[in-house]
Amino acid sequence: MSFLVLDRLTKKFGENTVVDALSFSVEKGEFISLLGPSGCGKTTTLQMIAGFVDATSGAVTLEGRDLLKVKPAQRGLGIVFQSYALFPHMSAAENVAFGLEMQRVPQAEREARVKQTLNLVGLSAFAGRYPRKMSGGQQQRVALARALVIKPRILLLDEPLSNLDAKLREEMQIELRQIQRTIGTTTILVTHDQSEAMSLSDRIVVMNAGRAEQIARPHEAYERPATSFVASFLGKTNVFGAALLRQGDTTFAVIGDGRWPVAHIAAERARVTVRPEKIGFGDSVACSMGGRIKMRVFQGNHWLYQVETPSGLVTVTRPNTGEAASEEGATVRVTWRAEDMVVQPEAS
Repeated sequence: MSFLVLDRLTKKFGENTVVDALSFSVEKGEFISLLGPSGCGKTTTLQMIAGFVDATSGAVTLEGRDLLKVKPAQRGLGIVFQSYALFPHMSAAENVAFGLEMQRVPQAEREARVKQTLNLVGLSAFAGRYPRKMSGGQQQRVALARALVIKPRILLLDEPLSNLDAKLREEMQIELRQIQRTIGTTTILVTHDQSEAMSLSDRIVVMNAGRAEQIARPHEAYERPATSFVASFLGKTNVFGAALLRQGDTTFAVIGDGRWPVAHIAAERARVTVRPEKIGFGDSVACSMGGRIKMRVFQGNHWLYQVETPSGLVTVTRPNTGEAASEEGATVRVTWRAEDMVVQPEAS
C-alpha cells in the first residue's frame, strides 16, 4: 500500500474546476514535486492535502486513513509557506519551538529538539536572532526547521525558495535535498521552476489545467515527455510538424529537406520535438536539414544558435570546447539522431 494516495481529487470554485480528478500516490520517504504554470491547480492540491481547502470530491488517504476527515492541526503535517510566516517578535529558537509548545512537549525535550533541528539546518549560532535581523536564506531555514521539529509524517513545501535570488536559491536546493535525504521525511513540493523540480525530486507531477499531464522521474519526463505541453514546459525544445512517409516496411518523418526513420504511426502527420542540446552541425545529408545560422550567443559553457530552416527557426546549443564557433550567416546542416526525437501523431 502506498503511503499517501490522491484518488480523483477534485476542487471546484463555482463553475471553475481548479483541480480535475487528480490521482497519484507517494511512497514513504519520497520527494515529489507538483510542477506547472500559475493557475494549474498545484497549490490548491497542496492546500487540500493540508486541510486548508475542502475538496469538492475525491479522496486523500494517508496509510489507509481518510485524511479529509481529519482536522488540519491533527494531520501531522509540516508546512513551509512561500512567505515563511515567521513570528517577528520571536527569536529563531522560539519560532522553531512554537509547534512543540502547541503539542505540549515537555520543556527539556523541547529544548533538545529545537537545538538538534537548528543544527540540522545550519543555524545553531542564530538561535537567539530575530527574523528582521536575518537574511532571506536564514529565514527560510528557520521556517524549514519549524516544520521539521514536530517530526511531520509529510513535509509540504509551497514555493519555499521563490523569494530568494538565483544563487541562493541554487544553494538552498542542494541543502534542502541533503536535509530531506538525511531525515527521510516524505516531501511534496509545489513549484513553477522546472530546474528546481528536476534537481530535487524523485518524481515530478507535471500539471496543466488541473490535471496531471505526466508523472515520472525527472530524467524520464525530460527525455520522453508524454505530451507536447510537458516537452515545452520542461526546458527548451524545438517543435516541428512532420509528414509521415512510408517506404516499404519503414516509416520516415519528413522535416524540411531531411527525413528520419520512426516507429510506424497510424497518421499522415506528426508533431516532433527535439531538445536543443541534442542537435548538432554535420556534413551528412542523412538525418539532417539544411539551414543558415541567423544568430549565435555566447553563454559561457555553451553557444546558443538560432538557425533558419524550411521548418522555421531551430534552436541549437553546443558545448564551448574552446574551438572556433560557427559564424552567423554560415550555411549548415542541423542534425540529430532519430532516437532523440519524441514523435506524436497529429490530428488532420
